[in-house]
Amino acid sequence: MEDSQVAIVTGGASGIGRALCGQLVARGTRVVIADFNLPGAEQAAQELGPLATAAALDVTDADAFEQVVAGVFERHGRLDMLFNNAGIGGVGMAEDLSAADWKRIVDVNLYGVIHGVAAAYPRMVQQGFGHIVNTASGAGLAPRPGMTPYSTAKFGVVGLTMSLRAEAATHGIHVSVACPGYVATNIMAAGEYKGIDMKKLTDGLPIGPITADAAAAIILRGADRNKLVIIDRFYVWLDWFLTRLAPRVAVWAAGYRTSAFRGAKIDADAPAQAVAKS
Repeated sequence: MEDSQVAIVTGGASGIGRALCGQLVARGTRVVIADFNLPGAEQAAQELGPLATAAALDVTDADAFEQVVAGVFERHGRLDMLFNNAGIGGVGMAEDLSAADWKRIVDVNLYGVIHGVAAAYPRMVQQGFGHIVNTASGAGLAPRPGMTPYSTAKFGVVGLTMSLRAEAATHGIHVSVACPGYVATNIMAAGEYKGIDMKKLTDGLPIGPITADAAAAIILRGADRNKLVIIDRFYVWLDWFLTRLAPRVAVWAAGYRTSAFRGAKIDADAPAQAVAKS
């Protein structure tokens, strides 16, 4: 399989990233499972077989990302796809958040993507092919009160993708952004709910999640078609359409979410609910 395609998937040890790795391997793609959780990445690689390898990666570390990408080129001589998928969640009303809370979310969800682009894109230009798929969220297409830092970072990922795609087209490089809705992963459960009762909030959600496998399949189909924006749920399309067509109405409609988050607030003096990350 010397001429097999090669992909890097960040956050590949769990959730959508793990599902992407499995589906890519099933296609015959060599996959580097890059994750902050190295034991989890190694376990995933063992389960997926010889086409999968594990790499430790903190996406907030630009030098570490550079080393992972350089290692792939040294080993395989090419990189066909980069899935900038790693992300963390965080919930809380803006009045309860510190600058450190904002920075934690933005460093992983936005700068993690930037570091991947900085490491991989110039090399893809040199080789004359490649596809970068950045994972944003429905929160990057429409207002998401109660998770404003997360939405801020994901809007940034959408803007980065659109601008880079215009540049990359001149080099034959494809760039896409995946904007999933509610997916059954641990991203929100493993985040920090600051001043919010997690169970009260999630029990009141009107829409159920899709599986990580289903979300990954939609992302890969969208990438195969070189779609700019890859969306997995109809309500995300509606949110995006409304935000583009009538932004003031979209902000007004987001008041429903604001009410849900305020209704789930806990005592302001209580400590944040820290949930162990997996």
